[in-house]
Amino acid sequence: MANDKVYIHEFIDVIGPNRANYMHHMTANWSPIAQQARHQLCYGVWGTVGTTRRWPEVVNLWEEDGFSGLAESFRHEFNHPTLQDPALAEWWARAANFRRGGLDRVLVPAPWTRTIEELCADGVRGEVYAHEVIQVPPGTAWDFLEVVRCEASPVLKKFAWELAGAWSTAMCGDREVLLLWSIPNWEAWAAYEDAQRSDAAVVEWNSRLQETSLKWDRFLLVDAPLSPFRIGRQPREADRDSFELPS
Repeated sequence: MANDKVYIHEFIDVIGPNRANYMHHMTANWSPIAQQARHQLCYGVWGTVGTTRRWPEVVNLWEEDGFSGLAESFRHEFNHPTLQDPALAEWWARAANFRRGGLDRVLVPAPWTRTIEELCADGVRGEVYAHEVIQVPPGTAWDFLEVVRCEASPVLKKFAWELAGAWSTAMCGDREVLLLWSIPNWEAWAAYEDAQRSDAAVVEWNSRLQETSLKWDRFLLVDAPLSPFRIGRQPREADRDSFELPS
């Protein structure tokens, strides 16, 4: 069955040493509210590995019931003079203590990309994740995603990397692709990076990538403690006191 969801992808700039606080606020406090009020599911919350990208930073990914579901979420949020749901004023105020801003995208999944409930049921996990943002010539995003599925996925599978998510960014002329790879352990990440110039299949894929894309960036992510990939389900209200936050 094709994936008919759409996704909200967020790069969040964290204030000082508040990354753990922010990740907990999003998973334990926001996600249970969003599930009930909007049927918005938490796909994942991760901290970026700062050595591989800007820091301190968090990546959030939310799963919506298609564009119609997203439209309802937008109405729920923005049809107020403040452009915020008044019922969430306290939540917004607390979140402001942990973050200063961010950059969001709306993503459309490749039809064969699994939903978060399917991924959890399949036991997809990672000690670390590789996230790729790839610019492609306008109008070629969907063709590129098929190239990833048919050519890249078998190559990276040799190193135990699993393609957990593949999307085209909406509202930008089909010129950007985002990929998420689940990696079982740090050694599997290192093995693939070590193979960039020595493994024939990896070298061939890198050449293909250069032919079909304009720019690409790969960086690493680590699950928040209550991210669905880590716990195998959606966060619940009961999870709010499940672990101790830093003081």
